Amino acid sequence: MVNLVSANWESLPTQTVEQHRIIAAIDLGTNSLHMVVVRIEPLPSFSIIAREKETVRLGDRDLDTGNLKPEVISRAIATLGRFQGIAKTLNAETIIAVATSAVREAPNGKDFLQRVENELGLSVDLISGQEEARRIYLGVLSGMELNNQPHIIIDIGGGSTELILGDSHEGRTLTSTKVGAVRLTGELITTDPISNSEFQYLQAYARGMLERSVEEIQANLKVGELPRLVGTSGTIETLVMIHAREKLGSVPSTLNGYEMSLKDLREWVNRLRKMSNSERAAIPGMPEKRSEVILAGAVILQEAMNLLGVESVMVCERSLREGVIVDWMLAHGFIEDRLRYQSSVRQRSVLNIANKYHVNLEHSDRVAVFALSIFDQTKGTLHYWGAEERQLLWAAAILHNCGHYISHSSHHKHSYYLIRNGELLGYNETEIEIIANLARYHRKSGPKKKHDNYRNIASKNHRQIVNKLSAILRLAVALDRRQIGVIVRVKCEYLTEQQEVHLRIFPSSADDDCALELWSLDYNKGVFESEFGVKLVVNLEPSVAVLN
Repeated sequence: MVNLVSANWESLPTQTVEQHRIIAAIDLGTNSLHMVVVRIEPLPSFSIIAREKETVRLGDRDLDTGNLKPEVISRAIATLGRFQGIAKTLNAETIIAVATSAVREAPNGKDFLQRVENELGLSVDLISGQEEARRIYLGVLSGMELNNQPHIIIDIGGGSTELILGDSHEGRTLTSTKVGAVRLTGELITTDPISNSEFQYLQAYARGMLERSVEEIQANLKVGELPRLVGTSGTIETLVMIHAREKLGSVPSTLNGYEMSLKDLREWVNRLRKMSNSERAAIPGMPEKRSEVILAGAVILQEAMNLLGVESVMVCERSLREGVIVDWMLAHGFIEDRLRYQSSVRQRSVLNIANKYHVNLEHSDRVAVFALSIFDQTKGTLHYWGAEERQLLWAAAILHNCGHYISHSSHHKHSYYLIRNGELLGYNETEIEIIANLARYHRKSGPKKKHDNYRNIASKNHRQIVNKLSAILRLAVALDRRQIGVIVRVKCEYLTEQQEVHLRIFPSSADDDCALELWSLDYNKGVFESEFGVKLVVNLEPSVAVLN
């Protein structure tokens, strides 16, 4: 039997990178919307041919409901439309878009993304904090050589701050904390210039919120390692830009690799705290609207550096947007050298969750083999899905029983919540929701609109994936009902005229009548028959041992 625990869930053909392929990536951040347009090079690498930015302030949400404001939504949609037009002018063949903390936390965030898709035809992936951190790490790797040495990466956004420990090979620690320049400005600063009491509270709050992430970073450092700090994002770029302009008399042509000491940062924090917003806006080189949030961002950086015990921060101009590009290149087989390990990040993430919740991997692996076998054999007749849906089915098959970690009773429901909140890396929020729902419906009742978890799936197409793939998963689970591997192979045949699917099962031993597996298949086939509009006929074949 193929061992999916050690084998890849799919074989992506190595693609020859074509010169001049153009891809765009959009980041819907809490403070600004950014777009980068790149040309993929044959190294493999990419060169940036255009950057766009618009300060939209998605993080400026309704104080009572937490919802994104209507006027902000309208502004964001208009900006995304403009970005689309620019990307089209530059002949971008694909636009990849991601949304982060502001949309993650807004009750109407998914409604906003659905409206974007309806009005612009643009699909936006909603990603978790950890997934955001992973892609930031990929972005930094694409723009800075880490020389196999550990580095700590800090990305200060509008709504969250990501702290990452990584080297040239992998991201060891990925953290995301709900402290950001826009968030802390809106929640903690009411005076202008800031009062002493508010400033002291701002410092203490930032420090307290960052402590857990810093402790996690430090716990994963090896003895003797002294990592350098790399900073990304608008806050840090602005700070080093105004620092360089004053210190050097001009801004370097590139900020990549520019270092700023903690001592100099402290001096700037003290200067910024004494200024009014209008005075900060008048600082040479201060970007429009950045003056409003720069103090909070500077304090976050200062407190992070204090906690980490580092004396300087080095700038990397690549971050989340470029990481989105790298992730796309990995997913499409364009990168196979120093970032090769990342192509299996989904698989490793699923297996980590499985180990965390003590999943019986031998059983789950057999279920996955059966599920993918049925998927492959019915492709082109019962369904027309491809590699992406196949991989979601694999993930759900591996994790379908993880709910046993909480309780045997209703474990399918527990599986949903563990998967949904398990921070699976490499997946967007929609994909995680699909995997969790597939696991939820591997037994008991089928998907129903009255179920909250099912209603979380907004797209009709995605609901169809859950409906039909969960029906396949049910059969796969039934095929290993005793969890001892008595069935080693299945063969599917679709008879068009009769509208029947004949499922031939091959046991390992001629002495085993597979009575429990046959009963379980009969019990679970109703959902499969209903979803695919066929009759399922199960036949027990001679054992593999007899055939051999």
